[in-house]
Amino acid sequence: MRFMLMFKGDKAPEPGDVACKQNLPEMKKLMGELKRTGVLISSEGLEGSEKGARVKFTGGKYSVVDGPFAEAKELIAGVCVVEVGSKQEAMGLARKFLEIAGDGESEIRQVMEVKE
Repeated sequence: MRFMLMFKGDKAPEPGDVACKQNLPEMKKLMGELKRTGVLISSEGLEGSEKGARVKFTGGKYSVVDGPFAEAKELIAGVCVVEVGSKQEAMGLARKFLEIAGDGESEIRQVMEVKE
């Protein structure tokens, strides 16, 4: 089963945070191990929200809001897709990531398998 893990930091989820930079070697090591074992399908850290935008479609009309965004706790700092046997295994990986990254939360969602 594939799961997407989305990471949100509690304090400073924007890239450039000192804690984020200090933990980067440890995170790279974990990601390397997961990639070698075939668990990690993809992973990406995200640029700060000042480089982003939100596109909304309501009532037949589009609106765009450029970053940065005010609610820092709601910002996704990084994502990864893993192939594991269960949601519990994905939750275990999320715990490992959070131990390295520091305070925050991870949302875990199973990837919908669409058959052609």
